[in-house]
Amino acid sequence: MKRSKFLLFPTVAISSMMTAQLTSVTLSGRVTTKDKEALPYSNIILKKEKDTAFVAGTITNEEGRFSMSEIKPDHYLLEASIPGYHIYKQSVFIGSLSEFLEIPPIELNRKQEQETKIEEVVVSASKKNEIDNKLDKKTYSVADNISQSGGSVLQSMQNLPGITVQDGKVQLRGNDKVTVLIDGKQTALTGFGSQTGLDNIPSSAIEKIEIINNPSSKYDANGNAGIINIIMKKNKQNGWNGKLGFTTGLGSLWVRKQNLPTIRPQYTLTPKINPSLSLNYRKNKVNLFLQADNLYTETLNKNEFVTRTYDNGTIINSQLKRNRNTNFFTTKAGLDWNIDAQNTLTVSGMYGSEKIIDRGDQPFFNGDQSQRLRLWQFLEDELKTTIMGSASYQHKFKEAGHLLNVGFNYTFHREDEKYFYDNYLPASTGTDAFKLLSDEQVYDFNVDYIKPLKYGRIETGIKLRSRSIPTNMNFIPGANSVLDVSAGGKADYKEFIPAVYGNYIFENEKWEAELGLRLEYVRIEYDVNPNHPTYKSDGYNYTQPFPNFRLAYKLDDHNKFSVFYNRRVDRPNEVDIRIFPKYDDAEIIKVGNPALRPQFTNSIELGYKYNWDNGYLYSALYHRFSNGTITRISSIVPGSNLIYAIFQNAGKSYNTGLETIWNQKVSDVYSFNINGNIYRNQIDAFTVQNLYPQPNTFSADKQTAVSGNIKLNNILRFSKGLNVQLTAVYLAPDVIPQGKIKARFSMDVGLKKAIQKGKGELFLNASDLLNTMVIKKNIQGMGFAYTSNDYYETQVVRLGYNYKF
Repeated sequence: MKRSKFLLFPTVAISSMMTAQLTSVTLSGRVTTKDKEALPYSNIILKKEKDTAFVAGTITNEEGRFSMSEIKPDHYLLEASIPGYHIYKQSVFIGSLSEFLEIPPIELNRKQEQETKIEEVVVSASKKNEIDNKLDKKTYSVADNISQSGGSVLQSMQNLPGITVQDGKVQLRGNDKVTVLIDGKQTALTGFGSQTGLDNIPSSAIEKIEIINNPSSKYDANGNAGIINIIMKKNKQNGWNGKLGFTTGLGSLWVRKQNLPTIRPQYTLTPKINPSLSLNYRKNKVNLFLQADNLYTETLNKNEFVTRTYDNGTIINSQLKRNRNTNFFTTKAGLDWNIDAQNTLTVSGMYGSEKIIDRGDQPFFNGDQSQRLRLWQFLEDELKTTIMGSASYQHKFKEAGHLLNVGFNYTFHREDEKYFYDNYLPASTGTDAFKLLSDEQVYDFNVDYIKPLKYGRIETGIKLRSRSIPTNMNFIPGANSVLDVSAGGKADYKEFIPAVYGNYIFENEKWEAELGLRLEYVRIEYDVNPNHPTYKSDGYNYTQPFPNFRLAYKLDDHNKFSVFYNRRVDRPNEVDIRIFPKYDDAEIIKVGNPALRPQFTNSIELGYKYNWDNGYLYSALYHRFSNGTITRISSIVPGSNLIYAIFQNAGKSYNTGLETIWNQKVSDVYSFNINGNIYRNQIDAFTVQNLYPQPNTFSADKQTAVSGNIKLNNILRFSKGLNVQLTAVYLAPDVIPQGKIKARFSMDVGLKKAIQKGKGELFLNASDLLNTMVIKKNIQGMGFAYTSNDYYETQVVRLGYNYKF
C-alpha cells in the first residue's frame, strides 16, 4: 500500500578498452643571471636520476627560455650551463597531475661567484593509464570496444566499467543523474540537464569516452553521479587524411513473446545501416576537419507486457508495442588556425537531424484475456533539428601550460512532434491528435585561466549561460476524444546561470591535493498557459557554493590512497516540469511538475589502487546523501483506472557502495577485466501530493535495499591483427521508484581483423548474444500494483568495414 522507491544506484562494469599510455609532458623554464638578465644559448640537458642516462637536450632562445617535450613522468637531473658560468644542477620530479608546467627561474653564477647551487624542484605532469593516476577520470577508446562497434553511443557505453544502462539512460554507479558532454561542452544532442538522445548518436563519430566520478569545480555543478565526456573524432596529421566506414546489421532476429490478439505484427529482422566519413586537411597554420555520419535503424523500441491489479479486484492486461524507424544524420566541421606560436583560434559547427517514426499498438484485455476492453493505436512523426556553432580562442603565455581560454557556444534545437491516435472501444471509435513545437536556444560564454606553479597549478574561470525554451502544445480532439485539451497551450522556460570557480592543485613525490570551489547563481522562470486547469507559472532561484576536495598519498610506486569530497546539484530539466500530459502510454500517463525543485547531493569516496607489471586492482568505497530526491510518483484518482506518473521531490536518500576493478594481462594473447559493485540504497519516509489531474496524496515508509552488479570482459589478441572480445554483464535485482526491477543478464561478442596492411579493418559483433535481456518490474502504488516485462529489441548482429587513408 505504501511503497515507493527512488534509489537508482546499481553500477559497475568492466572492460579492457582503456588506452594504457603516458601522455607526453612539456618541461620548460628560463635561465638568467643573478641580475635577472636572460642568458641565451645556454645548454640544457635532462638525465635520468637513477643512472644519469641522457633523455633530452636543448638550448635557450634569445629570451633565455627553453622547452622540452615528450618527457615521461619520472625522477630526473637537469643541468644548465654556458661558458663563463658555473654548471647548475637540480633534481626534477615529474609527477602525475599537470601536463604542462614551468620550472622556477634558473639563476647561473659567474665563475668567480659561489659554487654550484643544488635544489629539488617538483614538476607535475599528466599520466594516464586504465585508471587515471588521479583516480578521478577513466578514459576509453571507442575503437577498442569491438563487441559494440557500429552501434550507437549508448550501446557502446554499456560495456564500459562503472556504467549500466536502464530505460535508455546511462547510469554511473546506478545513478542516472549524469551530465553528458560533447568535447567538454553540454549540448542539445545529449541534454543540458538530464541526458537525452544517446541511443541515436552513432559511435562511429566518437574517438573516446571519459568517465569522471568526482568532477572538479571547473565543471558545471549539475549531475550528482558524475560526468561522461564524449570526444568526437578530429585528426591533425599533415596533408589529407581520413577514415571511411560502413556498418550494416540486423536486430530482433526472432519473436521472443507473441503479441496479444488483434494488433499489428511486431518488427523482426530489423535493418541497421551506418555509413561514416572523417576528413582532415592540415597545412602550415590551418587545420580543417569534417566528420559526417548517418545512422538508419528499424527497431522494436518497446514491447512491454503489463498486468495491473487494483484494490477493488479489477485486473487489466495490456501490451505496449512500438515499432520505430529512426534516421539520424550528424556532421561536424571546422578549422583550427594557429595564428602564431602563442595564439590559436578554433571555429566549428555541428548539424544534427533526427527523424523518428513510431507505429504503436496498445491493446487492453480483462483478467483472463477473454475480452478486449480497448485498443489504442498511434503514429508518432517527430523531427529533431540541432544546429551548434562554437568559437574558442587560446593564448599561450611564455611559460608552458600557462593558458588563457575564451569560448562561445550557440545552440538551436527544434523539436517538432506530431501524434495521431485511434482509440477503439467496444461500442465506439475515437480519433485524436496533437502537435508539439519547441525551439530551444542556448548561449554559453566562458573564460578559463591556468597558471602553473612550482608544485602544481591554479585554475580559475567564469561561465555564463542563457537558455530559453518556448513550447506550444496543440491538442486536436476528434470524435470521442480522451485528451485533456485544457492542459495544452503555451509554456516558456527561461534559465540564467552565471558561475565562477577556482581550483588549486598541489603535488610532490608523496602527496597530491586538489581544492576547488564553484559558486553558481541560478534563476529559473517557467511561465505557463494561465488557463491550465492545474498548474500555474512557477520558478526558483538560488546562490550556492559547490566545493570539491581530493587528497592522495602515494605509499610507493605500486600503492596509492585517495579521498574525495564534492557537492553537486541536479536541476529539473525542462521536460521534467513540462505541464502537458503525454499519451504514448494510454493508461499510464506521464506529466511534468512546475513545482519541482533541485536535488542537492554530497559525495564522499575513499579510493585505493595497487598496480603491478601486468595489471592493477582499483577499489572505491563511496557514500552519497541527497536532499530533495527527484523521482516519479505514480498514483490514481478516485473513479478511474488511469495511472498518472508525476515527478516529485521525495526527501532524503542515501547510497553506500564498494566498487572494484581488476585488470590482468595473463599473456600476450589473453587479458581480462572484471568489475564488481555492491551497494546499499535507502530513502527516508516521505509524503507528497500529486496535483494532476486532481489532488491526491501519496505516502511511503522508509525503504532500504542491497544490490550489486558484475561485468567481465575478455580480450584475445591473436597474430595477424585478429582480436576477439567477449563481455558478460549481470545486474542484480534493484530498487526503482515505487518498486523493484528484477535481475538482468546479457552477453556480447565481437571480432575485429586488420587488413590491407593495417589501413583496413573488418569487424563482426553480436549484442545480447543469447537474447536474455528482459526488463522485469514490480510497481506498488496506493490502490493499485502492476508488473511489467519488456521484451524490447536487444539482440543485434553487425558487420562493418573501416578504411584509413
